[in-house]
Amino acid sequence: MINCKNCGTDISSNFCPNCGQPAALRRIDGHYIAHEIEHVLHFERGILYTIRELITTPGKNIRHYISENRSRLVKPIIFIIITSLIYSIISHFFHIEDEYISYYESRHSTTGSMYIWIQSHYGYANIMIGIFIAYWLKLFFKKNGFNLFEIIIMLCFTLGMTMLIYSLFALIEGITHTSIMIYASMVAYAYAIWSIGQFFDPTKIASYLKALAAYFLGYLTLTIIIFIIGTTIDQIFH
Repeated sequence: MINCKNCGTDISSNFCPNCGQPAALRRIDGHYIAHEIEHVLHFERGILYTIRELITTPGKNIRHYISENRSRLVKPIIFIIITSLIYSIISHFFHIEDEYISYYESRHSTTGSMYIWIQSHYGYANIMIGIFIAYWLKLFFKKNGFNLFEIIIMLCFTLGMTMLIYSLFALIEGITHTSIMIYASMVAYAYAIWSIGQFFDPTKIASYLKALAAYFLGYLTLTIIIFIIGTTIDQIFH
């Protein structure tokens, strides 16, 4: 009999009876790496399955994830980080954003440096943006019963899908050399408003109007805060 290396429980079989940890871990090799990749991409309860569900009925599936079953979809934080990473890789490979937006001319200011960081860390930036949008959604939909953290989880799925939309358009633009990213923004915004409205009440037009307002105000709030912080730091140290 040995002790579980995870929780210390005595083990007399292949797995810990308390936490399920294997008694002996297999060595990490090529088969292990292939299995982990397959697990992430698996169509059942993997990222491909999650994408399919969020394309068809995002509001319904996210509500189901929050209130009933949290094993059907990829974990929301992992989802938004992976999708943001996909966009970052495609964007940097094809130099997509160089034609549309660049803060490097203002890199000597704190505000410019903060925007450069956002441009380089979309995963974390999207989570921050989601927090600001969530506060406005909580204010507009305070009678719906969802707390702030549940709304943030919903936004992780929603913003993750918008990053995939940007990724698709960026890939097409990079291959065809056709400037279409402006349309990506339109499609991404439309999807986000549709997804948020579906989540709260798909039958009411007011849900989509509130979603639009909260989405805009969330971005505006973050922009104002970045400007205030950047300007204040520059005034203090320069």
